[in-house]
Amino acid sequence: MDLRRSAGTGAGAQCCRGRHQIATLPANCRQSPLPRGERVQGNARGQALAYKMVAERDNEKYSFARESRLLIVAKAKVWASEGWRVVITDQDGKAYAPPEFDQLLAA
Repeated sequence: MDLRRSAGTGAGAQCCRGRHQIATLPANCRQSPLPRGERVQGNARGQALAYKMVAERDNEKYSFARESRLLIVAKAKVWASEGWRVVITDQDGKAYAPPEFDQLLAA
């Protein structure tokens, strides 16, 4: 039985012929990426982020930078609990190891 002939005419016939059209709209929301040469370092205001965390294990190394010491300490505690060697450095260059993370929060 030929489905194209038995489906009839009108909107139902379009379905069986494989001619679906999907309406798509651009989702850019008027935001455009920065050109590759002008990527922002630090936060959007152009200032360097205050706290940097480096986590190392085996041959892997990850680094993160945050403005909030609460967020960087929370992230560092999680990574340290999973067996990573973690160090946080503040804006003055002072390094904090996991036993000193609470000291950093109190500052």
